[in-house]
Amino acid sequence: MFFGCHLSASGGYTAMVETALSIGANTFAFFTRNPRGSRAKKEDPADAARAVQMLRDNRFGKLVAHGAYTMNLCTAAPEARAFAAEVLEDDLRRMAALPGNFYNFHPGSHVGQGTEAGIEYISAALKQALRHDYPVKVLLETMAGKGSEIGGRFEELKAIIDAVGSENVGVCLDTCHVYDGGYDIVKDLDGVLAEFDRVVGLDRLCALHVNDSKNPFASHKDRHECLGRGSLGLETFARIVNHPALKDKPMILETPNALPGYQKEIEILRSLES
Repeated sequence: MFFGCHLSASGGYTAMVETALSIGANTFAFFTRNPRGSRAKKEDPADAARAVQMLRDNRFGKLVAHGAYTMNLCTAAPEARAFAAEVLEDDLRRMAALPGNFYNFHPGSHVGQGTEAGIEYISAALKQALRHDYPVKVLLETMAGKGSEIGGRFEELKAIIDAVGSENVGVCLDTCHVYDGGYDIVKDLDGVLAEFDRVVGLDRLCALHVNDSKNPFASHKDRHECLGRGSLGLETFARIVNHPALKDKPMILETPNALPGYQKEIEILRSLES
């Protein structure tokens, strides 16, 4: 199975692979640029080539890169929306240096324009960016549904996927988000996955963010907690790790941890495998 966590990209791709190996990870996530801004690190093709070889040599699972939190493809301001679309395109171009991996992002917040308008803007930007056919699959992240977020319901993700009309769009399921969003993976994981399959299709589910939650069910809060210390509990993660529909997916930790904590949680996830 493929377990990993978010790593700093400041030292480059090769350094991230080395760090992942040092903590027992065989996948990882990273921000393609400043997560709270828009600046991106200067590209280094030689570093990317070394990293790709290391990933192959060590049989890593697919990586799950993450778009900046500030990239809102459905914001109300036309200039900001156009800039977000440019950032998306540039990120996909950059991901071509690590071919065959995933690029995950938060769909965005419609900020009062309405869900339908938000979905229309997101879909248009995605369709435009995907015309280049870069070797990366784009993943929409499941959200907790706070405020005017798009993606708190499976139907919203499905609407975007249908509007884009590309096999190169999938979903990253965040365990904290879906639980906070009203999908009870603690008491009925099978039922939630059946609902996802009915609405979106399990063939579109490509990766997971594995996070406990500080908040109770359906709170729409989105506050991550370390594994076993929140409202989901380790028994839930044992079911997730061993579920036949999920076992082949890269599972990325986004818990409030530093590297030693992530190493411990990767060990926990491996210990839950049956």
